[in-house]
Amino acid sequence: MEPNPKIAARNPSESGSFLSIAVESLTAQAESLTAIASRLGKEFDSAVELILACQGRTIISGMGKSGLIAKKIAATFASTGTPSFFLHPAEAFHGDLGMITQYDLLILISYSGETEEVCKLLPSLKHFGSRIISLSGHQNSTLAQHSDISLDIAVEREVCPNNLAPTTSTLATMAIGDALAVALIHARKFKPDDFARYHPGGNLGRRLLTRVRDNMHKDNLPIVSPEQKLRDCLFTMTTGRLGLAIIVENNSLLGILTDGDLRRAMLQDPQTLDKPVCEFMTPEPITIAPSTLLTQAEEIMREHKIKALIITGERGPNDGVCGVLEIFD
Repeated sequence: MEPNPKIAARNPSESGSFLSIAVESLTAQAESLTAIASRLGKEFDSAVELILACQGRTIISGMGKSGLIAKKIAATFASTGTPSFFLHPAEAFHGDLGMITQYDLLILISYSGETEEVCKLLPSLKHFGSRIISLSGHQNSTLAQHSDISLDIAVEREVCPNNLAPTTSTLATMAIGDALAVALIHARKFKPDDFARYHPGGNLGRRLLTRVRDNMHKDNLPIVSPEQKLRDCLFTMTTGRLGLAIIVENNSLLGILTDGDLRRAMLQDPQTLDKPVCEFMTPEPITIAPSTLLTQAEEIMREHKIKALIITGERGPNDGVCGVLEIFD
């Protein structure tokens, strides 16, 4: 094979940096992905529909570098609502074919479409009645020709300067796998709550599973009455250490007063400290329920550019104040 002219071999001492090589590599790979995207047709829709119709698992198999990408695709599918696992083609030929049922779907990956370990599975899979989707760079290959659907992952050449090491082709394979996963997420209407069920561990799981009630301040809340003097409200805000006061009457939330509101009021009229809080409060503040997901609360706060949310009962502001959530909680 001829060296890649776009990524010619060079001595780093000539420029003192590999930065230009990195830029050229990334640019060439981006161009390859764009070319693949422009070639996608109805076969992609057919592949998504076939996966959605599968009553079993989506089993993904590949050898070598393709096998590594297959493991990643299987993991992404499994974590986003499509039951999936990786099957090593060589192990499958020596007994692991028993993992496959008649309800399963196979995605076989081979850039050449002639990988021996993968192609040797085809007769058995046909006997089982398994449906096959292939990812191949050669649509006239054995694998592509014996698949129900074949997705074209052909690239002009590898970004490897010798055009040998699987680089651009493996990126293309993973990108198509991700595209399938994203399409399936949309088709299944897979939401953050669903994602959380499969990711209970670590910081990601904590954020997706945590409810507002788990993080809100609920003790010694800075609650004042609407007729309370601003001077007394200032003391309550200071001891509350939340930078705000919550105005409540007859167990119903009337409004909120922030330290910013207080500063602006005092700048306009130094005598405001002897006036009632209700004259300066923001009525009908944004509220949420304790059962709201923490991630949803964070989105609301970012959208409205506020640093704190008042937590009320599940029925709304008239159901009493339960707590306060700060954006950094």
